[in-house]
Amino acid sequence: MVGIVSYGAYIPIYRLSREAIGAMWNKPLGKGEKAVANADEDSVTMGVEAVLDCLSGMDRHQVDGLYFATDSPPYVEKQSASIIRAAADLREDILTMDIAHSLRGAGSAMKAAMDAVLAGSARKIMVAAADRRVPAPNSESEVSFGDGAAAFLLGNTEVAAVIEGSYHVSSEFIDVWRKPSDTYVQTWEDRFVRDEGYMKMIPQAAAGLLKKLGLTSESVTKAAFYGPDTRTHTAIGSAMGLDTKTQVQPPLLDNLGNTGTALAPMLLVSALEEAKPGDRILFATYGDGADAFLLKVTEQIEKVRDRRGISRHLASKMMLPNYGKYVEIRELMEWESARRQARRSSLPVIWRERQYLYPLYGQKCRSCGNVQYPKQRICIYCQAKDNFELIRLSDKKGKLFTFSMDQRAMEIVLPKVFSVVDLDCGGRFYSVMTDRDTSKIAVGMLVEMTFRIQMGPTGPLPLEGSGLYNYFWRVRPIRC
Repeated sequence: MVGIVSYGAYIPIYRLSREAIGAMWNKPLGKGEKAVANADEDSVTMGVEAVLDCLSGMDRHQVDGLYFATDSPPYVEKQSASIIRAAADLREDILTMDIAHSLRGAGSAMKAAMDAVLAGSARKIMVAAADRRVPAPNSESEVSFGDGAAAFLLGNTEVAAVIEGSYHVSSEFIDVWRKPSDTYVQTWEDRFVRDEGYMKMIPQAAAGLLKKLGLTSESVTKAAFYGPDTRTHTAIGSAMGLDTKTQVQPPLLDNLGNTGTALAPMLLVSALEEAKPGDRILFATYGDGADAFLLKVTEQIEKVRDRRGISRHLASKMMLPNYGKYVEIRELMEWESARRQARRSSLPVIWRERQYLYPLYGQKCRSCGNVQYPKQRICIYCQAKDNFELIRLSDKKGKLFTFSMDQRAMEIVLPKVFSVVDLDCGGRFYSVMTDRDTSKIAVGMLVEMTFRIQMGPTGPLPLEGSGLYNYFWRVRPIRC
């Protein structure tokens, strides 16, 4: 019995309204908004957030693999899943894998994870999907594209939703694409893509699955599937023979946008949040064909309700005031070069100190019990030497002890808020605050850790001038 043991999701705190986009281009775009990743976020950092949400209350040491699906990896040649594994503090002796270049990557990852657990080569595998695609300015994609992530832990014990079966369709159908030389996603004519792509392939996969299992569309409680816009999503539901008012999970496209590879998984998380034992959920991804899965919810679902998931993240938001702010945090313009060079980190040092950087381990003195970061040989409290044990700080919360704001710092989003935090576990952590409303920052406010890209004045701050992304932990006000 293989299925979903736990689930998680992440939606960036910022939203951009269609009204703000329309005001920029002087055209009405109706109501709605989309989720926008901050300047220090990408598909990897959002994937980390979703994985950590999924791991809430779970034993990380039982995870035997991590499969990451995205169409917007930070590197063309370097694995993203290994970065997520390190930040999530999963074991080193696990299989990590990136699945990219298709919107249905999450379906491929889920099938691979399901087969691995079924074959006995793994106990539990984490499947994560995230996208932060860049739309062309003044395009339909700019209105529709949003950012987000979802994650599922698959296993064969304590299963919250059993995967009863899957069905897969592969098709060399050209609808959306992006070559290495392209900055923006390209697409073919809308009606052709809708009629020959979405409207045929997703229903084909769903019908094939139900026939394979000897079931009908009436057996489906909810269907969570990909759709580029609300109208097409509704039409796909009708084409599958579903009641679009009762059997189709609301697509949330007017609340968070089209999150690409992560959209169908995020809708599945939304469906699981509302599901009751005995419900059947049809899950379908799309891209160069379609993947369909049927899940049956068990009593175990009640034990994994305490996730931020979709509903809590949707309720926690800050609106971008205008289109100009969106341009700023999405780096859609070239900015004046810095007048002084930002300090860069050393690759050899990062390798040596990786345990203290990615999973953010600190030290706890065995003599006096005090926590300190970064590591050192002498306890600053009792002066004991080389007598420490490791303690993970990335999952700890704290209170803001003091802060300062710098309007001329090396950062895209100003002011840069330098923060000193007293951690709940003891010890003090110096960092930068992100996802903040500067008018609400106050000494004593509660904050939490978040894995982000370290930023410079014109974009991500590279490592040793190499162009590599420099990931580390920042703090933010507790969201939800």
